[in-house]
Amino acid sequence: MKNLAIIITGGTLDKVHDTFTEGLGFPDDGSSHMGGVLAIGRGPQARLIPLLQKDSLDMDDADRAAILDAVNAAGENAVIITHGTGTMDKTAACLDGKTGDKTVILTGAMRPFSLGKSDAGFNVGGAVIAAQTLPAGVYAVMNGRVFAAGAIKKDTVRGRFD
Repeated sequence: MKNLAIIITGGTLDKVHDTFTEGLGFPDDGSSHMGGVLAIGRGPQARLIPLLQKDSLDMDDADRAAILDAVNAAGENAVIITHGTGTMDKTAACLDGKTGDKTVILTGAMRPFSLGKSDAGFNVGGAVIAAQTLPAGVYAVMNGRVFAAGAIKKDTVRGRFD
């Protein structure tokens, strides 16, 4: 089994309901739901690396550079990145060909883990398997499917990746 790191960058997976604005945002304390997602799935041990708490639509080139630096600095050869679904394809393109011999998987959720009935656990579980079995490269795992970095396309009408 490959050593596994999970870089946390925010996205819908980690959002919570804000009772003041009636919208979705990130916890004030900067915490992540990834520990809970892994505990429910009784998944393998993974080192969690909190990096950002951002909606991916607000990410810029500096954020993507920080993600690339975090991937390359990780000692693990399998890296999962939790990421918002809105610009997952842009981050994958930024990382593609720059991560050496690591297997890098981007994943996220279409519905926040904190609200229940989320696809977060399913997607993270798929990402854990993919990170341990795929060859080196950059991929996304969403909706039970694996996509190479250049083939990530979100279908906003159907609410899934195709």
